[in-house]
Amino acid sequence: MRISIGTCLFGGLILVAARPIVAAESRSADIVVYGGTSSGIASAVAAAREGKTVLLLEAGKHLGGLTTGGLGATDIGNKGAIGGIAREFYERIHRHYAKPEAWTWEQTPQAKAGQERGKDPLVEKTGRPTQWTFEPHVAMAIYRQMLAEAKIEPRFGQRLDKVKKDGGRIVEITMADGQTYGGRMFVDATYEGDLMAKAGVSYTVGREANAQYGETLNGVRAETRYHQFKVAVDPYLKPGDPSSGLLPYVQPGDGGAPGSGDKAVQAYNYRLCMTRVAANRVPWAAPPGYDEKKYELLARYLAARVESGRPAKVGELMNPVPMPNGKTDTNNNGPFSTDFIGMNYDYPDAGYAVRARIEKEHENYIRGFLYFLSSSPRVPQALRDEMNSWGLAKDEFIDTDHFPPQMYVREARRMVSDYVMTEHDCRWERKPSDGIGLGAYGMDSHNCQRIVKAGRVENEGDVEVPVSGPYPVSYRSIVPKASECENLFVPVCLSATHIAYGSIRMEPVFMILGQSCAVAASMAIDDKVAIQKVDYDKLAAKLRAQEQIISNEGFPPRRPPPAALDPTRLGGIVVDDADAAITGEWSSSSASGPFVGEGYLHDANEGKGEKRIRYTPRLPKVGRYEVRIIYAALANRASNVPVTIRSADGAKTVTVNEKQPLKNDQPLSLGVFSFEAGSSGWVEIRNDGTDGHVIADAVQFVPER
Repeated sequence: MRISIGTCLFGGLILVAARPIVAAESRSADIVVYGGTSSGIASAVAAAREGKTVLLLEAGKHLGGLTTGGLGATDIGNKGAIGGIAREFYERIHRHYAKPEAWTWEQTPQAKAGQERGKDPLVEKTGRPTQWTFEPHVAMAIYRQMLAEAKIEPRFGQRLDKVKKDGGRIVEITMADGQTYGGRMFVDATYEGDLMAKAGVSYTVGREANAQYGETLNGVRAETRYHQFKVAVDPYLKPGDPSSGLLPYVQPGDGGAPGSGDKAVQAYNYRLCMTRVAANRVPWAAPPGYDEKKYELLARYLAARVESGRPAKVGELMNPVPMPNGKTDTNNNGPFSTDFIGMNYDYPDAGYAVRARIEKEHENYIRGFLYFLSSSPRVPQALRDEMNSWGLAKDEFIDTDHFPPQMYVREARRMVSDYVMTEHDCRWERKPSDGIGLGAYGMDSHNCQRIVKAGRVENEGDVEVPVSGPYPVSYRSIVPKASECENLFVPVCLSATHIAYGSIRMEPVFMILGQSCAVAASMAIDDKVAIQKVDYDKLAAKLRAQEQIISNEGFPPRRPPPAALDPTRLGGIVVDDADAAITGEWSSSSASGPFVGEGYLHDANEGKGEKRIRYTPRLPKVGRYEVRIIYAALANRASNVPVTIRSADGAKTVTVNEKQPLKNDQPLSLGVFSFEAGSSGWVEIRNDGTDGHVIADAVQFVPER
């Protein structure tokens, strides 16, 4: 085979195959990549660089998945964990924005301020700067450039219909229009796992029970702290009347037993590219069939916020992260936002027509949400005015009316192979011996349900727990069981539990896994072996030569989290902040310990006199109870927190110095008080006149012996 020497995008020299990758009319290739996502592009490019012929097929019209679909605020975890083609992409992003002509809507120095979050430890080592925030059209241009350099022309509108196998190998795939494609190796780089499913590979959808893999963060959540209704909102069509039915976007049922598995899928949305630049701003408009009544839950939430003394702002209803040229990557934020909670359960296993309907429902829901905030008289005027200072970016997504063409499918099908990535991998409690890339983002799940608890609306399912540090993703987790298929790689819908997938499912990681599977596929072809028989040591050496980072050796472990107190072991009756009545806007944290459950609330040292939390126990009998308070002490805490105990003796207010650490991490006693049976008594923490951060965690009621 003739070879030519090309200039390496990393700054050195590489050998590049001079042979054409695949002719435009070809219907077969060494490696067929199904799915034009970021993972699919990295896989196709890597395969071409290995000198293999490649076909890149995409069911829709959009190339690049979420990376070109609005997710310009890269979810990273640890920049030092990202290498190979993924890092090359972000180096190209940097080179683009280093050009003055790249800045059309703002000046370069202003735009760079605050754009890059966190230090990139590899920049100094390599001498090649990166940039991790970008506009959608810039990502698209770079992907097209990379594909063109590899002589790969994506084929769009390729909707998969059938998979033909010969024993344990796929030999060809057939599209809905009858077109067939043959290959020696196949890569399923779709967000949905369509090729995997039609090939008869085992997979799952939804949340596993914690007991299945010995996890703690999977399944139905006993407590959901984040993106939660912190003010009480009535869920019924007629307030206070359960017989009247539920409001739109509230689901029936109790949500399931904590820790149990279900078929719920974390919420999807679209990542919006918004701007405040007037000349580039598209005003909000109502979607087809818009009905303001569908947003009654949002209207009630906004009213409750006003009543609490803390009217909501745009940044509490969505999260517009700054991008270059005055644009944003806007994501979900708060209890009612762009996440369409509970409305995606049918999507993973659905056909194309049903998926198209679900996508349009998500789009119309979000467009309606945005229009409601900008126009409804039930929205406070200040919030409406703030909302109308924003709009969609006119120069992005021109073919789809400036709305992103790619729905954020946060999870769909997940393969079940010989190695299932779990919470234990994320916590460094086990380590696979065959890493082919690193995950580093926190274990992250958006809400899965919106239900009724104790007569008020509550979201369920959000998880935001850090990993112990970058961790290896097993090669076995991207290949099926040998008995099911010998020539299919699954770098996106890989083998992982719901909670582990919540950490792995980031665009840079998908690129990393896409590259690694393409290199392994090329080796399997050359060595004439099934993909499960690829020589791992040889693969690892090749990946390292391509600057993939496949081991977490040298990465320091994350500082151990603070001690969490188990309320069932404290004795007496414990009321945690999750079960308390909250007035005002409190923030969640688990940065310091000790704390009960998953964390505590704090007042952010603001809104003094506006915030209080009332803990109401359900006491089994009349008697005298010692009241104890639990908080996480630090130097920035308030020294004069007023805590009122309402008992049969009357009301008594004591002052707590939350700078003072709890002795041996045990609750602080506030005294012994007489209480009636039931729920007539309570304890209330306020922030009136306090001189620091007020912490509200849990209150314990211990019967006097």
